Amino acid sequence: MHSQITVRPALPKDYDAVARITMSSYVTAGYYGSPDHPYLEKLRDVAGRARHADVFVAERDGQVIGSVTSVKAGGDFSDIGLPDELEMRTLVVDPDVQRSGAGRALVQAVVEQARITEGINAVSLTTGATWESANALYAKTGFVRKPERDWFVPGTDIKLFVYRQDVRQP
Repeated sequence: MHSQITVRPALPKDYDAVARITMSSYVTAGYYGSPDHPYLEKLRDVAGRARHADVFVAERDGQVIGSVTSVKAGGDFSDIGLPDELEMRTLVVDPDVQRSGAGRALVQAVVEQARITEGINAVSLTTGATWESANALYAKTGFVRKPERDWFVPGTDIKLFVYRQDVRQP
């Protein structure tokens, strides 16, 4: 039986662990062939990310085991968010503890953040079209695919899916 997972805002002392987990999870999953990929270099700068967005960590027994970033539309770290959305970015869980509930806990933290943020009606996110485990997690946690918002990584044939979850009751 695993200990409870808690989610909290990342502190500067967590940034090295978040960078390591980000690199490990993206490379292990085969999303990027090398940790030197320019996009991964950008994600490795957790302090820079935290200046423009909210970074959260999942922790178990005092160990950081995952992370997620959320940002309002128009921010320096926002890609696809609309004005009434909180955009969820860079959800990662240490490959050694994936499927432990950490990913789900991090998703729920962003959904809860959106529910209490004035002017925010939904959470949106982008994920790789071929990233099966990520797509499955988002479907299981209440996100709905928005194919009309799908897009391609500029200069490539890599298709990205967009999902959205409404957080306001009609």
